[in-house]
Amino acid sequence: MKKLSKVLGVLGFAAVVFSSCDKSTNSTASNEATEESQEVSITDLKIAYILTDSVIANFDLFKDKSGQITEKGKKFESELGSRARGFEQEVANFEQSAGTMTPNQARAKQEDLMKKERNLVTYRDNLMQELQSDESQLYSDVIDKIQEFLTEYAEENDLEMILSYTRGGAVWYSKKSLDITDKVTAGLNAKYASSKTEGAK
Repeated sequence: MKKLSKVLGVLGFAAVVFSSCDKSTNSTASNEATEESQEVSITDLKIAYILTDSVIANFDLFKDKSGQITEKGKKFESELGSRARGFEQEVANFEQSAGTMTPNQARAKQEDLMKKERNLVTYRDNLMQELQSDESQLYSDVIDKIQEFLTEYAEENDLEMILSYTRGGAVWYSKKSLDITDKVTAGLNAKYASSKTEGAK
């Protein structure tokens, strides 16, 4: 911000030099006053920031939904494990009895097992895709809710800008007094709790 003000000051000074070589000292003073007012308007910007990861992690909607996805994942894992064990047992049985089968029977059984293996892989891939889709939808919903709340918060608190502060992101330093993470998280959770209460009625 200070660097920007200095740049503006230099540009303003150059404009004064080029445009007022033959003007009075009063004109120069007037231009300098204008520069000062421009700098003040820049430094008067009302900006706040949130620690995005913290807001998401502590948003009750995210906690609830991600917990549901985790439970769904455990259920899928259990179902997949059960099917995999059944398939492994069938393979083991085939290996034990293959010597008693005719070549045609053995070939038919091998083809059947290969088909079951492909089906098992497809089933696993479908489960993973469903979980990934759930996670993607959850993040989309959470970001939408945060965006909606921040728009309301900015209007209510007369803020021109709310930045997203993440480690290694675009903002490398900011005063702690500009951090509204806790207020935003509390507001989001209150709004979410209210929506759950209304939905239960």
